[in-house]
Amino acid sequence: MKVIHTLCILLVWALTAGAVQAQSNDSKYALGSGDLIRVSVFGEEGLSFDQIRLNDAGTFSYPFLGSVNAKGKTAKEVENLIAGGLRGDYLIDPKVSVSILEYREFYVNGEVRTPGGYPFQPGMTLRKAVALAGGFSERASRSAYFIIHDNDLSRTPQKAFLDTPVMPGDIITIEQSFF
Repeated sequence: MKVIHTLCILLVWALTAGAVQAQSNDSKYALGSGDLIRVSVFGEEGLSFDQIRLNDAGTFSYPFLGSVNAKGKTAKEVENLIAGGLRGDYLIDPKVSVSILEYREFYVNGEVRTPGGYPFQPGMTLRKAVALAGGFSERASRSAYFIIHDNDLSRTPQKAFLDTPVMPGDIITIEQSFF
């Protein structure tokens, strides 16, 4: 009986730790063009939206506030922005929640079987990205990988390795091997 109790406690702890890790990743994630979010305002159906896709400028339209700029902001920062805009003239103490439903895509091109855009998932690495793109082609280099990070304004390709983290909006290039 004590073993079952201990196992239950460990299971709850493991599930909680996973949820905290996912929440921690989302709390640092900077929103950008193409992300899909949910906005909930407690007790206000007309101000709650199941899905809002950020446009090319990283903004979205919201009642009473007009265009809301979410680009480069965390979900928590957008929550505070909406709550602050609604507080006073529209609501006394709005309870706003913003959650990320779908991250923007990253892109894989070059010597992979199926180049293109793929949905980001937390914990994405170059190895996982190549696997999503169908694996290396027969002509792919096994050491010449480059990545352009979406947040790099200079758009400079950087040498990458199979364990290099990939973020939404990144562009990965797998070079051709020269035998």
